Amino acid sequence: MKVRIKKLHPNAVIPKYAKYGDAGMDLYAVDQGSADKYGNMVYKTGLSFEIPDGYVGFLYPRSSVSKTCHMLRNHVGVIDSGYRGEVILKFGWFQNYETEKPPIYNAGDRIAQLIIMPHPYIEWIEADELTDTERGSGGFGSTGIR
Repeated sequence: MKVRIKKLHPNAVIPKYAKYGDAGMDLYAVDQGSADKYGNMVYKTGLSFEIPDGYVGFLYPRSSVSKTCHMLRNHVGVIDSGYRGEVILKFGWFQNYETEKPPIYNAGDRIAQLIIMPHPYIEWIEADELTDTERGSGGFGSTGIR
């Protein structure tokens, strides 16, 4: 699939797969980030995308974020096909740091992964009853896995 991309910053890096077979493409920071009024660190990618209709972009933290106390603030970002603005990521911290914040990402660091997937357009059909299944309404450990 071909997706149009626009560089908004001279240091922006086109997303790429680290290895053949990877699902996610790495996204890179173009700066060292800046704090917003909520205490999040905001990182710009310097990129905007033209995701085709019927597809969505998902932004996930890279697994290496587990080596830090950072967390992607909305856990999974969503880029709708109609969005044409810059892709920006916000990170918070697991711990409360009163005086000194932990190390942050630098310009050129890989900060997230992008996965573009198809999605159906849902039309709800209200019903009085739903079909029966073996599982039924069991949830939260009902399959015996804890």
